[in-house]
Amino acid sequence: MLSRYWLAASAALVLAACGAQAPPPEPKLDTDDAKVIYALGLMIAQRIEGFGLSEPELAIFASGVQDGVLKREKKLDPAALDAKIQAFANARRTAAAEKEKTDSAAYLAQMAGEPGATTAPTGYVMRTLTEGAGASPGPNDTVKVHYHGLLRDGTVFDSSVDRGTPAEFPLGRVIPCWTQSLQVMKVGGKYKLTCPSDIAYGDRGSLPAIKPGATLTFEVELLEIKAPATEAPAHPGAAPAPAAATPQPKAK
Repeated sequence: MLSRYWLAASAALVLAACGAQAPPPEPKLDTDDAKVIYALGLMIAQRIEGFGLSEPELAIFASGVQDGVLKREKKLDPAALDAKIQAFANARRTAAAEKEKTDSAAYLAQMAGEPGATTAPTGYVMRTLTEGAGASPGPNDTVKVHYHGLLRDGTVFDSSVDRGTPAEFPLGRVIPCWTQSLQVMKVGGKYKLTCPSDIAYGDRGSLPAIKPGATLTFEVELLEIKAPATEAPAHPGAAPAPAAATPQPKAK
């Protein structure tokens, strides 16, 4: 994870504009180069989001970028801070996860309060949108589904429906919320599934789309149960990831 951040940081010249002094004038995106550089800044912002840097901390970050890119004298040796960098990343990720879980509590309660919704002992919430008439898969089966994956603010982070191609995956190769809940669904049915973080992506999340501690909602249509697979294709619920924002799998 850290390598991703440092690779992004090494390319972060655009962030050098956010110095500790007065804010720079609004950049003009009137050339293709300017647009590309601005887009690079947005990409880097996604990759360092997990650190939860404040504006004053971003100014310090920008100072390091300036010194590195412009070959100025370095104020310290990054290699000497390896352990502290890892500890910093872990602490920020944990803090972000706890805040997201707290912020998600009301949303999870809201989903549980919808008409017809039921809460499983492990914490996931499921509501039947269309009743299925077929069989239910077992823990070793491979399923074919269509799904939308949504953040609690309604943002779609992944969708097999939008891609136009159903997803297939073994139930043993996805996030626990999917493994558990799909076994209760029936072929031909469509369901609304809300997964708390501890049976989804946990405190690590799947950045940049899925924050640490995030509660996720999926609209899942179970299309088919297939014979147990010996090889596992790319898995959705287990790795729902945005087609646009790009972590890994998806679900609907």
